[in-house]
Amino acid sequence: MKTALNILFADDDTKYALILKRFLENEGYAVTYVNNGLDAIDQFAAVKPGLVLLDINMPGLNGFEVAQKIRESDMQTLIFFLTDRSDKTDRLKGFTLKGNDYLTKPFYPEELIARIRERLDSAAGDSAQEEIYRFGNTAFNYSNNELRSGNSKTLLTSRQAEILRMLAKQPNTAVPRESILSLVWGADTYANSLALNVQITYLRRALKNDPKLSIVSLNKKGYVLNDINV
Repeated sequence: MKTALNILFADDDTKYALILKRFLENEGYAVTYVNNGLDAIDQFAAVKPGLVLLDINMPGLNGFEVAQKIRESDMQTLIFFLTDRSDKTDRLKGFTLKGNDYLTKPFYPEELIARIRERLDSAAGDSAQEEIYRFGNTAFNYSNNELRSGNSKTLLTSRQAEILRMLAKQPNTAVPRESILSLVWGADTYANSLALNVQITYLRRALKNDPKLSIVSLNKKGYVLNDINV
């Protein structure tokens, strides 16, 4: 039987944190929650987590300070920053402190789960052959949901990766909404259609740094990944 991943979760927004904690526990993870940075440091040795989830704005020690203290003695434990601070300098600081991921609030809990699973799969040395698509100035690795454009890297959720894969297989060609909904969600319902709109927005945001690419909506036809190189 596989041992549950131990997660140490530090966030001073208790109401939000307890909801996310329950979601993670429903996915089979063991979660220890604290509401400040000092307690996070105290619990780190006791919990021996495989993953630390850190808000940045916390009393006692902020998330950056907690990460710095952890990294002084531990370079293996995964650290994800979960924060409403979306400024580029904050993101760069998070990765400079050897954080493994940085999610800006609000985000879907499913996105966090997808990123956790991707990191665990990478750590386990998944030997599956890589499936890579290249378009514009961008490379999309479907095997690990990674999108690279120049020096920018974005980790997609599983659903976003499935959608982009369908578009990338047929650049400059319309992919019907019904086909995407059927493959990715399993049904063409109103709720799923709205969810698809949201995921397309996220994908457009992820591709915005590549001027050679765009995802175009075609009325009653679907979506097209436009690549001016093709």
